[in-house]
Amino acid sequence: MDLLVVGAGEIGRWVADTVAADDAPVDASVAFADREPAVAGDAAADRDARTVDADGDSTHDAVCLAVPMSAVPAAVEAYAPRAEEAIVDVSGEMTDALAAMREHAADLERASYHPLFAPPRVPGNVAVVVDEGGPTVDGLTASVEAGGNDVFETTADEHDAAMETVQAGAHAAVLAWRLAADPVREEFHTPVSAALEEVADTVTEGSPAVYAEIQRAFDGADDVADAAAEIAAADDEAFAALYERARGDREGRDRLE
Repeated sequence: MDLLVVGAGEIGRWVADTVAADDAPVDASVAFADREPAVAGDAAADRDARTVDADGDSTHDAVCLAVPMSAVPAAVEAYAPRAEEAIVDVSGEMTDALAAMREHAADLERASYHPLFAPPRVPGNVAVVVDEGGPTVDGLTASVEAGGNDVFETTADEHDAAMETVQAGAHAAVLAWRLAADPVREEFHTPVSAALEEVADTVTEGSPAVYAEIQRAFDGADDVADAAAEIAAADDEAFAALYERARGDREGRDRLE
């Protein structure tokens, strides 16, 4: 398989390393395209890959879009003509991505993948919606699974609704706690605050542009703000009711597992 990875950042490099791994079930070669040629060149130099012009006309068996969520629809339109068998994305938003693929790549295999981790923390869970399956998408999925990842199927609606909780809401809650927190000596930390401190460190080690994209793409932050305000205003009785609601929500999540 000849795979064009559009976007040579961390996630694009993860795609290349995963699909072209020595133990991958599909024999694959990788080309990078990026609006910044130096970035594509750097990615290719670190692995057995080549670069192609982002505005060129080279064609490939498959195209994988590893670009920001907001750029996916335009990227689908631009790169679908360069895919001979399949076009997929790994952006993290599925509804608009798949709609663009149906419009501009109706004759191709189509899938949207979302690695639910940052590349330094591989392997992990990878959500996928296969909109139009076939051997090329099957090969890509098999390579992701061969990398130790748990690939699970979902729908675009289910995925994007989940992202409101696990990304937009979670990130807002963690960042708000960090912004509101005063520095304290290490000895004062409780198990809860120490865990939050660690999570906040994880969230703030990445790129703010990535997290801003998530907040723009998905609702969730307002719900967190509303819940925090409700807790802050609650008297003892109201707080107890909120606490029990949270306990019930936890038990409901446990039943889903």
